[in-house]
Amino acid sequence: MLRDLTRARTTITRARTKEIQRLEKPLEDAGIKLSAVASNIVGVSGRAMLEALIGGQRDPVVLADLAKQRLAFSSEKIPASTEALRGPFSDHHAFMARLYLDRIDAHGADIARLEERIEEAIKPFQPARELLM
Repeated sequence: MLRDLTRARTTITRARTKEIQRLEKPLEDAGIKLSAVASNIVGVSGRAMLEALIGGQRDPVVLADLAKQRLAFSSEKIPASTEALRGPFSDHHAFMARLYLDRIDAHGADIARLEERIEEAIKPFQPARELLM
């Protein structure tokens, strides 16, 4: 039982990683270099910028401000960040990005459910687990 749960978690974690990589494709196609602005494109800042792009925001200054609110930007990085967010992001790119984000979220929810089950499954072994840590 525990083996099934941990294997499923590993498989779904890998699938989530692949979806994140797929998410980068429509951004690259549009010339948006989100990873130059946010180290984790599905983290808080990256997600805020993605949601704004998907919602129709195309102004790179506004998008950079979303990152600036959450990241420690130095004043010389802001113009470079603005340039990294400039590109012809179309409705098609937005559709594809939303599709991948929804898959990433679904995988994240599945991983959370599996982790809860794993925690339940290892409760009987808690004393031995604590000795190992």
